[in-house]
Formats: sequence, structure tokens, C-alpha cells
Amino acid sequence: KQLRPRMLMADGVGLGKTIEVGVLLTELIQRGRGERILVLALKSILEQFQQELWARFTIPLVRLDSVGVQRVQTKIPTSMNPFYFYDRVIISIDTLKRDEKYRRYLEQCRWDAVVIDECQNVADRSKTNTARGSQRADLAKLLAPRCDSLILTSATPHDGRPKSFASLIQLLEPTAVADEENYTAEEVEDFFIRRFKKDVADQIGSGFEERTQDIEKHSASAEENALFEYLADVKFQTIGRERRGSGMLFRTLLLKSFLSSPAAFISTVEERLKKPKVQDPDSEDAAHDREVLTELHDLGKRIKPKNFTKYQSLLERLKGIGLDDKKCEERVVLFSERVATLHYLQAQLEKDLGLKDGQIAVFHGTLDDQKQQTLVREFGSKESAVRILLASDAASEGINL
Repeated sequence: KQLRPRMLMADGVGLGKTIEVGVLLTELIQRGRGERILVLALKSILEQFQQELWARFTIPLVRLDSVGVQRVQTKIPTSMNPFYFYDRVIISIDTLKRDEKYRRYLEQCRWDAVVIDECQNVADRSKTNTARGSQRADLAKLLAPRCDSLILTSATPHDGRPKSFASLIQLLEPTAVADEENYTAEEVEDFFIRRFKKDVADQIGSGFEERTQDIEKHSASAEENALFEYLADVKFQTIGRERRGSGMLFRTLLLKSFLSSPAAFISTVEERLKKPKVQDPDSEDAAHDREVLTELHDLGKRIKPKNFTKYQSLLERLKGIGLDDKKCEERVVLFSERVATLHYLQAQLEKDLGLKDGQIAVFHGTLDDQKQQTLVREFGSKESAVRILLASDAASEGINL
């Protein structure tokens, strides 16, 4: 009903925000107001989003991933704006944010509709009014006034900070929020739609699977306890000296990495040993910290797979569902924040489960767009060899596994 549909679709996970986008774009096209469309998405879901809009709504989008960009560059003159050449485009947020050339092209364009998927990634996270926003946030601010209809989608649009959420609303309507730090839900309710599974349960019936949580607790091994105890008492002389707490921030970083895996812990310690970050690396205090880090490194090395308690529990669980059986067709996704942990699990599980090369895949944010899309496609294919997908948080945003 709006003259210029500009809204945040903030429905919960699995309620079909991509479908809602397709419905809205189809309506705009029917009304003659959807000729030029730009979709921004994470590189991991470009193909998925493109296929959904084509298969369900016959809306063709040209995918400008790394291969698509190269293909376009061979077709058009160097000086020509690719966004004039194609009217309906889907492209990665990160491809656009990095390249100054694209920014120049975008400044010259207007769009009937712009869609920003997983828009929490373009919210302004800066802590102060003077701090510069991220490249993603700057890109969104560039595009917002250059389109009639703006559609933002996210299941998690609010990070708890009023200013961050206000930045999304201001993309839709710059005058909507007078005070970024102090506004009410009523002031912004006309700009977003938010439903949860409970709100549509009567329409869906048995369509939603119940999610179950099974938390396992285990006592640490002697080797793990030795590292915990040393880390609890350790004092750093140069690390974090400018702050109170004798390197408390770095100790917390070490603890978090150790709670992921010994491999992640060792990687963190080795990175610090390579980059001392002190003014006088030959001082007595610096030597003390190197000695402490070396001892922590040795303690981490003593934790082998057999006394890495969490890994043994995981291995037992995977064997329990038959993943060590060559005939098993079960698929499993394992998440970890640390890439070092993912690679540790890949090497160890291949050996302990007797899996062949290619049956475990690793997905993380630093992979290029082609590799990410290939892994998602393979994991969803019955003919693929992939049985276990080891994934970082990059696989938790919008990807249909």
C-alpha cells in the first residue's frame, strides 16, 4: 500500500523471507515499478537466492560473483557501467564494498528496487557519533537514496544497541528516528514486519520440526586441567600492561580458544610469539612473557586427541549414529567459531572414522564465493561424497543446508 515500499522483513528463521521478497518484487514488476532490481547478499547464498527467485517467480537475476564479473568484463567496454548493461543483478555485499570502481558505478545509477539480504551486516556498529561506519554500512547508505523501493531482510536485525537498529530504519526513512539512542517501538513499528514460528503455527500445522537440545557435560582430563590451572594463575608483564588485570583480555582470548580446541589454542599462542607487540623485545619483562607463552604452548601440545575430552565425546556421538559405517548416508553439520578447530577436526575425524578424502568438507568465511556455493550444493546432493560439513558461523546465515 506504500507509495514507495521500504521495509525491514524481520521474520524468524525459516519463515520464508526470500519468498516474501519474491512476492513483493513480482508485485512491483506487475505495476511497472520493478524494471531495475539490485539484490545484495552474502557470497555464500548468491546462487541459492538467484535460484529461488527464478524457480518460484521467474525473476531472472544476473549473478555477478567472481566468475560473473570476469564474464561481464569480456562482454562490455572497459569504460561502460555494468549496472547499465544489466537491469536485474544479484551481487555480493563484499564484492561491492571493496572495489572503488564499483562505488563510482553505483553513484551513477538509480534502481526501482534494492534488496539487502541479512541486513544486520550493514547496520552501523560504530560506538560513537564520530566513528566511521563499516564499509558495508557505507555501501548501504550510498544505495538507500538511489532507489524507490528498499527491502531489508534479517532474522536478527537488532543487536541490543538502539543506535545500530536505528541505522537500519534510517536507511528506509532518514527522518524516522530523531534520537538514535532514545526512541520507542511505536515510532518505528511502521517500518518493519516481524513474525515468529508461534505466530504462524496455526497455518503451518506440522510443517515445522521441533528443535531439541541435548547438552553433554564431561570432566576435563588431567592434561586439560593442568592447562586450565596454569592459565588461571599466569601473569603477563608486557601483554595488556596498559590496562588493569595483567593481560586479562589476552588470557580470556586464550581461554576461549582453548575451549574450542587445543589446535586453536596453540595457533593463538604461536601467533602471539611471532608478534611480540612490545617496544623493547629484549627486556626482562618481554623475556618473562615469552617463557610463559612457551610453557602454555607445551601444555597445549600435551593434549592429544585421546585426552581431549570434548573431541572424544563428539567421536562417540558420531559413531553412535553410524558415521564410521561405509554404508551410512547420514549427513552432519558441526559448527565451530575457530577455523583452526575445523581443520583439526577434519584431519582427526578422517582418521578415526575411517572416512575417505572428500567425505569431510570445511566451510568458512575466507573461502571464495565459488567454493562456498559449491560446498553448499554438494552437501545438499545425494550423489555427493560429503558426509560431514565442518562450518564456521559463516554457514549459519541464510544458507539452506
